Amino acid sequence: MKILVINGPNLNMLGIREPGIYGKNTFADLLTLLEDAAKELGVEVEQYQSNHEGDIVDKIQWAYGKIDGIVINPAAYTHTSVAILDALKAVSIPAVEVHISDVDAREPFRQKSYVGMACCKTIKGHGFQGYREAMRYLVEQYG
Repeated sequence: MKILVINGPNLNMLGIREPGIYGKNTFADLLTLLEDAAKELGVEVEQYQSNHEGDIVDKIQWAYGKIDGIVINPAAYTHTSVAILDALKAVSIPAVEVHISDVDAREPFRQKSYVGMACCKTIKGHGFQGYREAMRYLVEQYG
């Protein structure tokens, strides 16, 4: 099984960006966790991060026919991007939405997820471990 992990804007700043919300672990720490989780689950993982909505759409479209599952943390695009929603719907690859923080306990505008409308599951507030949970879910349900 091949899993694509997509991280949206500002997630490359983990460890620097609002550590009270996102923790002190860095983006490099997250990438290491993803590689370790892939080994544990016996899957291939491709990691992608972009601060640009169109680049994320392009990566989702690229995944068609190549990737078996997507883990996506669309970050701020969660609440604004119909384009990412439409890309996920177009490729019909099982996707799990992940959020490091519990977005439901934050500002009201963060409680609406367009991207989640195309996802089979959403995991929020579990920190970096939410990514591992998402990968495990994809393996168990679609692997």
